[in-house]
Amino acid sequence: MRSTTTLIVGAGQCGLAMSHELTRRSIDHIVLDAGQAGESWRTRRWPSLTLLTPNWMNLLPGQRFARGDPDDYMTARGFADAIGDWVERHDPPLLGHTKVHSLTRDSRGFRAETSNGPICSRSAVIATGACAIPRIPSFAAEIPAHAAQVSPIDYRGPAELPPGDALVVGASASGLQIARELALSGRNVTIAAGNHGRLPRVYRDADILMWMHLIGVFDEPFTDVDDLERVRRTPSLPLIGSPDRECLDLNSLQDLGVEVVGRLADVRDGSALFSGGLPHVAAAADLKMNRLLNRIDQWVRDHGFEDVVAPTQRFAPTQLPAEPRLTLDLNTVKTVVWATGFTPDHQFVRMPVFDRKGRIRHQGGFVAPGLYVMGLPYLRTARSVHIDGAQQDAAALACLMSRDIDRTIAA
Repeated sequence: MRSTTTLIVGAGQCGLAMSHELTRRSIDHIVLDAGQAGESWRTRRWPSLTLLTPNWMNLLPGQRFARGDPDDYMTARGFADAIGDWVERHDPPLLGHTKVHSLTRDSRGFRAETSNGPICSRSAVIATGACAIPRIPSFAAEIPAHAAQVSPIDYRGPAELPPGDALVVGASASGLQIARELALSGRNVTIAAGNHGRLPRVYRDADILMWMHLIGVFDEPFTDVDDLERVRRTPSLPLIGSPDRECLDLNSLQDLGVEVVGRLADVRDGSALFSGGLPHVAAAADLKMNRLLNRIDQWVRDHGFEDVVAPTQRFAPTQLPAEPRLTLDLNTVKTVVWATGFTPDHQFVRMPVFDRKGRIRHQGGFVAPGLYVMGLPYLRTARSVHIDGAQQDAAALACLMSRDIDRTIAA
């Protein structure tokens, strides 16, 4: 039986960041992954997907400079290759192609039953990420049998889908990008927007994420957030990484011929039923965007940069049909894309650490003595959901972990 001080489950950017921090602290550990390092970036993303974040936000542990042009946007496959190069260079204690069947606690610490035998450890880090299982509503079973149903994990591009009309359910980043790609392929596309946000890709000559970085949007600690559960449910930023830095929102989709409807509320008798709340969703997205732009403008004024950046600007409100449709005959639809979010896959964790909704309870990544979690939205700050946030989270949790280990040894 293998044994180690710390067991890390998951070899994406979060698991590797923790490995890097533990190596710096001379804490022996093992990193497990069901595939190879960065597996989900290689096999669970569609080929044309580009990262929402520019390269300067995609640094892996120990990197000081971005891979390629810092202001470009790499593909998911490109990022998987970057992870592969990092592993080759740093040689972490990685056991790939090792599935964890269960993780339990015993009198000596933790025990993982894996496809390569049991492993015991004094501490454990769950770093399998937040986007493992598509969240698909139960009424998906009522979709007519002739329509293909896919999630962003299954989606590979228009050519892999049957010809004909498509319904994209969900208008966060994945839904917007897939609806755009399907429309550009010549299909008739309808997108159901339930929870929607809006951001310009570029504002006052800089990427919007650079502004959000400068004004501190990403760095508010979880302890200062009023409604943390609501914030953790916020969908991914509605952006697309493209060479011409285009905006991606409901207006740009409608310019491509995409029809916008409200939240998909139900499917009955072969018809999709949509909420009538679309105008409120769009107005709220516009309001939140303008609040952020006002905050950026104030920061520019406060720092005396008015003369060195582009002038302030505002964007046209979200345009909607005069009467958005409330029903859609699904007999005309050949593909339904469920871009309705994800849940983590923590089923292997066999300990009483879950809330009534099946989510791991934690405080900034601390679950219980010796047990930690990484890769969840707003784990410690808003930056946690981004690639470069993994390094900061790992450093903070490794500090807690090393103190716990020292106390255990002393005892």
